[in-house]
Amino acid sequence: MVAAVAVLAVSLTPGLLTDWFGAGDIKPLAVESRRPDQAPPPETPERATLAEPFLGSPAARWADGAAGVGMPRPKATGWMNSDQVGRALERTRDFLSWSNLDRQVLEGKRPAKAISLINPHQQDVQAFLGAAFRKPDRESDPVLLFSRFDPATTRLVGETVKARGRLTFEEGPKGSVRVTGDVTYVYPVVRAQAGSEDVVRTIVRREVVVSWDDPAKIVTEPGTFSLVSYKVDMTNGGCGPVTGFLTPDFDRSRSDVERNGSTVDPYDRSTSMDGGTAADGGCGTATRS
Repeated sequence: MVAAVAVLAVSLTPGLLTDWFGAGDIKPLAVESRRPDQAPPPETPERATLAEPFLGSPAARWADGAAGVGMPRPKATGWMNSDQVGRALERTRDFLSWSNLDRQVLEGKRPAKAISLINPHQQDVQAFLGAAFRKPDRESDPVLLFSRFDPATTRLVGETVKARGRLTFEEGPKGSVRVTGDVTYVYPVVRAQAGSEDVVRTIVRREVVVSWDDPAKIVTEPGTFSLVSYKVDMTNGGCGPVTGFLTPDFDRSRSDVERNGSTVDPYDRSTSMDGGTAADGGCGTATRS
């Protein structure tokens, strides 16, 4: 059992502006093309190791990194033709990758490539980014949008992050193309100290909605989108003071983690994030990691 925290969803105004499958015959899952109707079945409880950091987890069958993000077939929508929609989908997936999979970002660096895709004229978002990396707090915390660990305390295990999710798109206001990414990422980590072998996993599910705006109607820059909203649920990513980093708990014996009686399965993608999958802005208990 580890702490699971649901962070408040934030809505913004765009107009302002190597496989690890462990032992046994385990087949990888096909990429997600629609919302599943149930949670993954229980796994044999096995403790993760440095050699097999996804052992005992449904993520053992997930694809590596960006390959785990399902992409819909593009079609003409709003002000974009099908080729332009395809490009918008690719760039949105790039943003998700640069925000949650880029090694330097995961090791605590500023996500400059991801930020470069956000409309620089979107004043509320630019204010959030400035505050988040200068002095993070509950409202302006980098981990609301980016996955990053403090290298002084936490080290990633291996080169692989597992991911599962998909992109969808629709026409938005003023003929824009609105793209939604709903993806769960699984990060195996150990303490930063040399020789650390106690592997735990941090699981982060994000729903990010972006708007590719018609430049004839919205002030924007070529190749950038407006950030519409973001939601995040974290398991073993921190349930205490804001540090600007995901802060996994390596002490399996802790019993003083803040809880409100709720439980959550961090691998269950069968429900939307509209109401959060853990407590409303608070901490609950994850049923597995």
